[in-house]
Amino acid sequence: PFSSCCRRKMNLKSERRGIHVDQSELLCKKGCGYYGNPAWQGFCSKCWREEYHKARQKQIQEDWELAERLQREEEEAYASSQSTQGAQSLTFSKFEEKKTNEKTRKVTTVKKFFTASSRAGAKKAEIQEAKAPSPSIHRQASIETDRVSKEFIEFIRTYQKPGQDIYKQCKLFLDTMSHKRDLSIEEQSECAQDFYQNVADRLQTRWKVPPEKVEKAMDEVEKYIMTRQYKYVFCPETTDDEKKDLAVQKRIRALHWVTPQMLCVPVSEEIPEVSDMVVKAITDIIEMDSKRVPRDKLACITKCSKHIFNAIKITKNEPASADDFLPTLIYIVLKGNPPRLQSNIQYITRFCNPSRLMTGEDGYYFTNLCCAVAFIEKLDAQSLNLSQEDFDRFMTGQTSPKKQESDSFSPDVCLGVKQMCKSLDLLSQLNERQERIVSEAKKLEKDLIDWTDGITKEVEEIVEKYPLEIKPKSQALAAIDSENVENDKLPPPLQPQVYAG
Repeated sequence: PFSSCCRRKMNLKSERRGIHVDQSELLCKKGCGYYGNPAWQGFCSKCWREEYHKARQKQIQEDWELAERLQREEEEAYASSQSTQGAQSLTFSKFEEKKTNEKTRKVTTVKKFFTASSRAGAKKAEIQEAKAPSPSIHRQASIETDRVSKEFIEFIRTYQKPGQDIYKQCKLFLDTMSHKRDLSIEEQSECAQDFYQNVADRLQTRWKVPPEKVEKAMDEVEKYIMTRQYKYVFCPETTDDEKKDLAVQKRIRALHWVTPQMLCVPVSEEIPEVSDMVVKAITDIIEMDSKRVPRDKLACITKCSKHIFNAIKITKNEPASADDFLPTLIYIVLKGNPPRLQSNIQYITRFCNPSRLMTGEDGYYFTNLCCAVAFIEKLDAQSLNLSQEDFDRFMTGQTSPKKQESDSFSPDVCLGVKQMCKSLDLLSQLNERQERIVSEAKKLEKDLIDWTDGITKEVEEIVEKYPLEIKPKSQALAAIDSENVENDKLPPPLQPQVYAG
C-alpha cells in the first residue's frame, strides 16, 4: 500500500502533466496491494517472479513428458522399420521436428503471457502457427541422409545421457543453420567450428567422457551434421569456388605433357606393381569428390598418399622420404586431374573438425595436397629446368617433349607401340623443321622489306639534298659565216690540182 506522501507526489506529477491518475490502476494486478511495474505488465516484482516460476516449472514438466513420449514413438518406429523391409515409415527426423515445433510453440506461449500483446492477438498467432505446416514434412530426405541419421541414433544410444545431450545440440545446430542461409560461407564455417568446440568441451567437462570416446563422438557428429548440410555449404553460389575449379582443371590439361623426369619423380611405372599403385592413387584422389563428409575426403587423400609411398618404396627399394613424396603427389594430381579440386579443398578447410585437420597424418597429407595444387598453379619453365621458349611451345601445343626411343623399350613392349613412338618422333622432328623453315622465311621477308625501305629512304634523302634541275633545250648553232653579207663576193674555194712533173 502507498503512503499518503507517495500518493501526494504521484498526484502532483500527474497534475503537472495534465493526467488524471486513478490510484487503483497503479496497484499490482494480482491484488497484493503493492505497486505494479508497467514493464512487467502491471505485476509487482514478487508476483511476477512467482508467475514466471510457475510457468517455467510447467514448461519443464511438459518437455520431459514430451521427450519420453517421443522416445517411445521413436523406438516403436525403429522396431517396425527393422521388421518390415522396404516399408515407408515415419523417420526419426519427423519426430524431432514435431518435438521442436511443440517446444517452440510452448516457449512462444510463455513469452506471450508476459508481453504486451492482447489475448486475442496471441490466440490468433497460435492458431496460425498451429496451421503452418512443418517444413520437414515436404522435404524428401535422400537415402544416404536417412542411413546416416539411423547410424547416428544407434551410436548415441551407447552414450546414454551424454548421447541425448549430443543429439539435442545437433538438432539445435541444424535448426539454427537453416535460418542462416543468407550468411557468408566464412560465417557459416565459424558457426560450425564453434559448434565442434562447444560439443567437445561439454563432453569433456560436463559429462567427463574419456578423450578417445570424445574423438570418436566428434567424428560421428561431423558425419551427421555435414551429411545434412552438404548441399548447402559445398561449392555455394556465393563464392568463386567453381571458377577456381575450372581454372585449375584448365591449367592441369595444359600441363599434360609434363613427364616424371621433369619433376624428378622417383617412380618407375615400368614395374607392374608400381603401375598398379599409381592407378590406385589416382583412383583415390578422384574418389574424393564423391564423399560428403570432410573426414571421408581426408581418408581418400590419406589412402592416395600411402599408395604413393608404397610405389616409391618399391621403386627405390628403400623407405620414401618427404622430398620424394611431394613431386610424386604433384605428378599424380597432373595425371588424374581430380574434379572440383579447389572446392573439395575449401570444403575440408571450412568444415572439417579442427582437431583432425591440424594433427595426425590426415592433416599432414592434406597440407601436402594444398602445396601440390599451389605448385601447379605457379609452375613455370624454371621449375622444370626448361627454356622459356620450349615451355611456351609445350604449353601452346606446338610441340611436345621427345618420346622414348624404341631401343630403350623393355622386351615386353609390342612392336606396334615401338612403331608408333618412332612415327611420333619423326613427326615431331618434321614439325620442328617446318617451324624453323617458316621462321627463317619470315625473317628473310622482313629483311627484304627492311632493305627496300632503306634504299628508298636513301634515294629520297639524296634527291632532297641534291635536287635535279632540268634546263630548257638550246637552239641549233648557225654557220660561222651565216651573218657575213659579203659571202657572195668571195672567190670559190680552191680545188686540188694535179701537175705532171
